[in-house]
Amino acid sequence: MTDSTNFAQNMPEERAQHLLERLRGNGNDSVAIPGVHVTSRSFADMTTLRIGAAPAGVVVCSSAEAVAQVVSLLDAHKQPLLVVGGGSNLVVGEGDEVSQLIVVLMSAGDGGAGVEKQGAGAEVDADADAEVEVVIDHETGVVRAFAGVEWDRLVAATVEAGLGGLECLSGIPGSVGATPVQNVGAYGAEVAQVLRRVQLFNRASGKLEWVEPSALELGYRYSNLKFTSRAVVTAVEFQLTADGLSVPLRFGELARRLGVDADEAAAGEIRRPAADVRQAVLELRAGKGMVLDASDHDTWSAGSFFTNPIVTGEAARDAVVAAVREKCGEAEAESMPLYPVKGGSASASGGAGGAAGAGAGGGAGAGEPQFKFSAAWLIERAGFAKGWHVPGNDRASLSTKHTLALTNRGSATSEDVVELARAVRAGVHEAFGVVLEPEPIWVGVSID
Repeated sequence: MTDSTNFAQNMPEERAQHLLERLRGNGNDSVAIPGVHVTSRSFADMTTLRIGAAPAGVVVCSSAEAVAQVVSLLDAHKQPLLVVGGGSNLVVGEGDEVSQLIVVLMSAGDGGAGVEKQGAGAEVDADADAEVEVVIDHETGVVRAFAGVEWDRLVAATVEAGLGGLECLSGIPGSVGATPVQNVGAYGAEVAQVLRRVQLFNRASGKLEWVEPSALELGYRYSNLKFTSRAVVTAVEFQLTADGLSVPLRFGELARRLGVDADEAAAGEIRRPAADVRQAVLELRAGKGMVLDASDHDTWSAGSFFTNPIVTGEAARDAVVAAVREKCGEAEAESMPLYPVKGGSASASGGAGGAAGAGAGGGAGAGEPQFKFSAAWLIERAGFAKGWHVPGNDRASLSTKHTLALTNRGSATSEDVVELARAVRAGVHEAFGVVLEPEPIWVGVSID
């Protein structure tokens, strides 16, 4: 067995295998970490796109403390790693960069008896039982969950407990830990609205710490944790409402499904029972192939692949509208989804949607208003219909139900998905001058 004091200097494959053997409990320098076991899986098995090579090994962690200890060990030996929850926001390649990784997979239990602690006045704090994956306080509406808990399982548990706030985010694949990183949102709601605090494993200090939402600089599909490796989300707390009602219904499609007219939705004051809203959201998502189903290739995706582009300044907005008018006609330009970003304005550092803004004429100054377009609408009007694929390559295509989802039709590789993504992004830019930004995290492969 290689001496653990110098194996960090060995070949990447040897280093990874030595660490995995230590974590398995083999050798004189083995480590025993409760809530950890080592296994072998491919990224095609761990991601909703079902693509990607096998990493060197997978270390499954079932608690925040286990994650902290495993990541500390791997970091101490400069071992490349990737923390994975539900795998719903990953595009993974097939090269050496992937095969030399160790995956730290956060995985919760099966939701059986004793996993969730519910009851009025349940203690929800950093010192609560580490083995309890979900803690719900019915009286205060405070909910804490381990990052490896399946997201929709948590949403269902809160709705069943009579709490409101997460129902619009029903059916989104992935784990709890990804939601503050991505500031996950749907149907006019986003995690930032109900986030109370986040537990992080700080990789620089080697400590678990709770931080306030303000420390994450949350924006549209963004936090300062995204695309960085400075910290790992290990648990999340939410502040929900105890009246059983939803967040205000502002999104047109969902509002209409629940009998809320346009004026009421615009006022943003109408709420409905959270259980009714959850059911409506699940129905809408299923109709778009956005609820996981192993037998339906339309759900073999990373969800919404591109974020809705945000441009800064009225000139940038008008440039996109003019491009739509020229290509699609006056009627389409008038009916195009276009929303002012609530509270959104460019900052001195560039504000949100810098790439999209630059692609649409950008260059706006600080304090200018921002405007959001629908990525799905632009993709369709650029000529990419549901089910479209690159000519001659039907292994990856747009979903047959929703143009914003790029799907694996059963045998796609990362190259197939990247080819499709590049074609769609280039077509939208050519048609409307807007640069679409991918929402997933890319590992061992790039769209550029």
